[in-house]
Amino acid sequence: MELAWYALLGLFFATYLVLGGYDYGVGLLLARRPAPPDDGRAADASSRAVLNAVGPFFLGNEVWLVAAVGILFGAFPILEGELLSGFYPVVLGALAGVVLVTAGVQLRSRPHAQAARAGWDRVVVAGSALAALGWGALLGGLLQGVPRTASGHVTGVGHVLTPFVAAAGLAVLALVAVQGATFLTLRLPAADAPAVGRLARRLIPVALAAVGTAAVLGLLSDRVRAAVARPAVAVLLLVALVAALLVARAALGRGRAGVAFAATSAALALPVALVGAALWPRVLVSTVDPAASLTVADAAASGPTLSLLGWLALPLVPALLGFQAMCWWVFRGRTDGRAPVYW
Repeated sequence: MELAWYALLGLFFATYLVLGGYDYGVGLLLARRPAPPDDGRAADASSRAVLNAVGPFFLGNEVWLVAAVGILFGAFPILEGELLSGFYPVVLGALAGVVLVTAGVQLRSRPHAQAARAGWDRVVVAGSALAALGWGALLGGLLQGVPRTASGHVTGVGHVLTPFVAAAGLAVLALVAVQGATFLTLRLPAADAPAVGRLARRLIPVALAAVGTAAVLGLLSDRVRAAVARPAVAVLLLVALVAALLVARAALGRGRAGVAFAATSAALALPVALVGAALWPRVLVSTVDPAASLTVADAAASGPTLSLLGWLALPLVPALLGFQAMCWWVFRGRTDGRAPVYW
């Protein structure tokens, strides 16, 4: 039962990273504003076109984060407490980024904000960067281990201020940027898709370099090597991530935007699978007292609670999947009404 809920938690958070990833990736790309004329209309039109591409999916993608947090609170209350206390700087940073992106996108469209739209665009860029860095740092911190003492609490926040955690945050930031650019190749008008496709291809080597840097720092870190219980699985999933990025780059070169987007989506989901599989059966590895490490079974709620939550989840999961499928079907194609080349 605990394994099923742990897998469901990972699935929901990975889905949020994939779907929210192109929201934040598109937000990051607002930083590439064209050189505008004096009235700034060209830059504003470019930003509107980019945001219109992601608009129909924007708020719906956050539902997966809410669902993941609900599972964390209900099925893993001990883990929830330790994550919020031990990783509060990066969690607060990520949530602040989510709020900034939502507020910036909503407020820039108001008529009275027309003169301040460039400022709201910068808010969206900053929020997108904070969200990506925060979630990446959280995954890196989990893989590195935490100073959990015999009392059952994580002490201090110095464990989130290490080179590996910073590299993990930057790696997720780079993956999110690639995801956003690849998504735009599916959604922007056909005349604009080749340019953003070339941008996505240029971003993939950056993402590969960021992932490689995080991997090297992980290999050099005593904490990471001690925390990883299944190094072979971790290496296999890391290779799969690199392969997904290479497939995406090749697909973009051939104009296969659908294949590229599927590959970049896999690349964003794989870090979650890597952390969960590499640490299993532990979920929080103590770097000061191995006996204080928290296992998935210890972090889970009681059996009756999990059974009750299971009955609640039975209608929830199909409803979320159905909503996402309906949203993609209704708003499929490009913003100019033309169908993209998927395969």
